[in-house]
Amino acid sequence: MSGAKNSALPAMAASLLTDSLVLSNVPEVQDILSMGELLMGMGKTGRHEGDHWVLEGSRLHSCEASYELVKKMRASILVLGPLLARYGEVKVAYPGGCNIGARPVDLHIEGLKKMGAKIDVEHGTIHATARRLQGTEIHFDKVTVTGTENLLMAATLAQGTTVINNAAREPEVTDLVRLLKKMGARIGGEGSDTLVVEGVESLGPAEHRIIPDRIEGGTFFVLGALCADELVVRNLEPLHLKSLLSKAGEAGVSFTQEADLIRVKRCLSLKPLDLETQPYPGFPTDMQAQFMVLLTQAEGRSLIRETIFPGRYHHVDELLRLGASLKKRENGEVMVSGPTPLSGAEVTATDLRASACLVIAGLLASGVSVVNDIHHLERGYERLVDKIRSVGGDVGYLL
Repeated sequence: MSGAKNSALPAMAASLLTDSLVLSNVPEVQDILSMGELLMGMGKTGRHEGDHWVLEGSRLHSCEASYELVKKMRASILVLGPLLARYGEVKVAYPGGCNIGARPVDLHIEGLKKMGAKIDVEHGTIHATARRLQGTEIHFDKVTVTGTENLLMAATLAQGTTVINNAAREPEVTDLVRLLKKMGARIGGEGSDTLVVEGVESLGPAEHRIIPDRIEGGTFFVLGALCADELVVRNLEPLHLKSLLSKAGEAGVSFTQEADLIRVKRCLSLKPLDLETQPYPGFPTDMQAQFMVLLTQAEGRSLIRETIFPGRYHHVDELLRLGASLKKRENGEVMVSGPTPLSGAEVTATDLRASACLVIAGLLASGVSVVNDIHHLERGYERLVDKIRSVGGDVGYLL
């Protein structure tokens, strides 16, 4: 498995807080390249070779993230906090990214306002200014990963102490905390839902290795449970997948785990279950689509309820094309009936994780499947086609 895209992106944004940052185990995917382009467009000096990135420079010629760059990915909003904290002004266009439902940045904006920032939003652009941010107490009404990361980075250079309540606990947030500590930040509450940040005058250079990608690992885990005699998923932190592995065990999937790998075997008799996505350490929303494919092969009816992004069901219609027995219910659940044999069809990817679920479904289905708009996949999975081929999957690109 590669390094976690969702950990590498905030780490790259954190380079705006220091003069020199060296990152390793960074996946070579489109979102990372887009973030690098964004930072270098502002004046950072960046170079990378393989999974190794060096980001340097303190003198920016721009503190503006234009719509042309920001529209490519939502994670670009992560430059808001560090730019405002270090340079006192920032302009960021409202972000783009996957079409998986409403993901407002209001929580980011309100948090920065509480820290003393003046913020105007006009014509789709956030313009924020502050002489120096002030420590305060912030409570998120709803858990937000990027909101936590943005305000966490902003608080490192604020005057006084900032307390972030109901903070996201995802491993990617904890990885950012560890990076910021290496840079000299004073942060307490690592891994909990309350982060306490004592602001410092400046942050220094650091080197940091990005954690493994738990979502990529979970994606291959599902693929193994459906299609492999045995699949060994390496360079992984099994503890980061605790809720997923628990649900997999409930469904009857056979697997073992070691320090940095999971062995999973194809299960010919899966059990149905009820599944609800939740903030970490609950079941990850980024694995909902892949698990839906798994449950098409369970004996009976399963229920899936998406609580993070209620609109994240665009893949349901595409799985129906492949023969899945799925029904959207008025209460926001999807009923999955099985076991249902899948057969090859032409489908369209609608977002990053939906594209992965369609590839898994295509490998499980009889005949040939074609997945269109695969650019979504390239945003977040490094060399997925090569990795699937390396374990015997018949998959490739249409020219």
